[in-house]
Amino acid sequence: MAHSAEIATETLIELETLTHADRAFQTLQSDITKGDIKPGSKISEAELASQYGISRGPLREALQRLESRGLIERIAHVGARVVSLNLNELLEIYQVREALEGLACRLAAANMTDEEIALLGQLLDKHASDTQLQSGHAYFQKEGDLDFHYQIVKGAKNDHLAKQILGDMYHLLRMYRYQCSLSEGRPQLALKEHRSILDAIADRDGDLAELLMRKHIRKARENISAQYNQQDFDLINEATKKPQRSKT
Repeated sequence: MAHSAEIATETLIELETLTHADRAFQTLQSDITKGDIKPGSKISEAELASQYGISRGPLREALQRLESRGLIERIAHVGARVVSLNLNELLEIYQVREALEGLACRLAAANMTDEEIALLGQLLDKHASDTQLQSGHAYFQKEGDLDFHYQIVKGAKNDHLAKQILGDMYHLLRMYRYQCSLSEGRPQLALKEHRSILDAIADRDGDLAELLMRKHIRKARENISAQYNQQDFDLINEATKKPQRSKT
């Protein structure tokens, strides 16, 4: 309970110290990755300022940061849009993840404390109790401290590696994950694979932890490649190329 209270206090302090631009950036980033603002959607500063209650200055700064993060793009004669889904890009992200997160697992096996490993086990227990996972519909869709992969990268305790994995690629990947459903049975299988990875980390077996993580991500990539083609993504993109929805 004390640990949870510390996290809540730290989160409150972070929120209190955020600038208006920071808040706008975090809110818009969350809504884009969750699909509340759809892939391919046109960005209107006037509409966003009204819908989110954000003044133009902080909003423009937030949009610039979202563009640098790869979530927004500016197209000649069209304007700014949320990036559209692209199958090849997603598969490339998974190739990079396989290498980097495999390394993160190797380092986590050496650097995570026993307490951190125990907390990671508790996190997987929380994932297992999620109704969407139990129904086979989707894996637990939370970011940051509630994300198994995120916690392993943090547990690797290598700042340069964390910047590579938890920066632009992390949020772009989350946008894809919200739009792409997993094949039947994959959520439960992913949980089983997560537990095997955790067991290897707990045993301090860096070789096995890296091997299992690479295999886990490779399976996910192969599943996406077999389940989708670019035409599927094009249909999603075309269906969402319209002005932003109102929040009222």
